[in-house]
Amino acid sequence: MVQIGYTMMTEQAGPRDLVGHVVQAEKAGFDFSVTSDHYFPWLASQGHSPNAWALLGAAAQATTRIPLMTYVTCPTTRYHPAVVAQQAATVQLLSEGRFRLGLGSGENLNEHVVGGGWPSADVRLEKLEEAVGIIRALFEGHTLTHHGAHYDVEHAKLWDLPEQPPPIGIAVSGELSCRLAGHLADLVIATEPEHTLLESFDRHGGAGKPRVGQLPVCYDPDRDAAIDRAHDQFRWSGLGWPVNSELPHDGAFASATRSVTKDEIAEAIPCGAKVDDFVDAVRAYTDAGFTEVALVQVGGDHQEPYVKWAADELLPALREL
Repeated sequence: MVQIGYTMMTEQAGPRDLVGHVVQAEKAGFDFSVTSDHYFPWLASQGHSPNAWALLGAAAQATTRIPLMTYVTCPTTRYHPAVVAQQAATVQLLSEGRFRLGLGSGENLNEHVVGGGWPSADVRLEKLEEAVGIIRALFEGHTLTHHGAHYDVEHAKLWDLPEQPPPIGIAVSGELSCRLAGHLADLVIATEPEHTLLESFDRHGGAGKPRVGQLPVCYDPDRDAAIDRAHDQFRWSGLGWPVNSELPHDGAFASATRSVTKDEIAEAIPCGAKVDDFVDAVRAYTDAGFTEVALVQVGGDHQEPYVKWAADELLPALREL
């Protein structure tokens, strides 16, 4: 049975609201939760971007059952990998073993804030591979000194380690990232229902490991209102990863999506309150081979009615997949 997740999307709500939302999602019966780790929203209309790690600490204390996960953290630019290892170990302790560390090569949107330029995709993957090695060594309890191609670590050690380190997921978008994930990850992460990504992950050592997808949805009893909101806040999602990873700020995303129509959004994102539309969209992921799908309800002010509707109608329908 596919596991259905709830997304704390930091780009569209403030921290106290986000914690309240995941508490409601836990009560509603969602199987797991994920949170984005952004410094900027994709579009100014989303209007938020609190710190994901402070949010995870609060969520770990406010909930008791629902698993938590970063979707995803870039451990190469804004954060040094040794710091990510410490953050992840701490959240795993606070959540009593409910945390998974999702990692990716990042987006210019969030990483540009520390300066230093934005490297090419192959360099970003090199940095991610080195970062994962550092994080795993620290999870194993080593006192680590490391001088690599991209990072230096001097006599680092995690003094508060969980009994079981957080599983590490790696986000994929093409052959090179799938090869990296197959070798290094405990699970794979993707934002499109592409079977070829999972096949590549399996070829490189990922067979049998969990695969987690993510799907934007926009519940509203008024379908036209749902389409308007999805267009206003989520029209960037159709640009594709090669574009999304390169644009530097929300203004660039606004310019790049100026020609996206509401009809195109209605075609790409299930909108309204027809359960079958949402089930069909999730089925595309399960048919591709995903074992878990995290849903993103568009609109920070529209989480409460969505969660109630999901508990009453959507989740029971998805359990039949």
